[in-house]
Amino acid sequence: MAEFIKLYNENPNPKQVARVVEVLRQGGLVIYPTDTVYGLGCDITNIKALERIARIKGVKLEKSNFSFICYSLSDLSDYVKQIDTSTFKILKRALPGPYTFILPGAKTLPHPFKKRKTVGIRIPDNNITLEIVKQLGNPLVSTSIRDEDEILEYTTDPELILEKWDNLVDLVIDGGYGDNEASTVIDLSVSPPEIVREGKGSLEIF
Repeated sequence: MAEFIKLYNENPNPKQVARVVEVLRQGGLVIYPTDTVYGLGCDITNIKALERIARIKGVKLEKSNFSFICYSLSDLSDYVKQIDTSTFKILKRALPGPYTFILPGAKTLPHPFKKRKTVGIRIPDNNITLEIVKQLGNPLVSTSIRDEDEILEYTTDPELILEKWDNLVDLVIDGGYGDNEASTVIDLSVSPPEIVREGKGSLEIF
């Protein structure tokens, strides 16, 4: 049975955030809200947790395209090759926000991702997620929760998410109804930048 914790985006309760972080540090899987759809995440440093997410998603960990949820742009240096000024300006303008940016991976990537040439980076505009990542001290490895429903691609109701994922994850955060539109994905590892998927994030800011 998964724990079910209610958190408010305007003012996430620090004690409850600490509980979420504790579960993550113990190798737990957590479903949490973002500024787009609900995500499934774990601590980037916990190999067993990473393998569990890969199993749930039916992919090989080395070949997965999970994104990394960071707290701020200053966290990128451990995971991304040095970026030029124009790339940095794009990131600064768009983040935190509903975007996933594909960037060239650094040599210092955690072991399971060593062979990756690129990584997807997210800094969601959501206080619950940002507080969790801040307290955890390193990124979450994350993937969106998709739905088998043909009309609704993403489940937005936390109680329905709990019902469906109860036996697969350790904790579900109720952060209110989620969005049902995923992030806009932009590949900044190529020049000119390429739009991989149009989602919630407006392209006008570019």
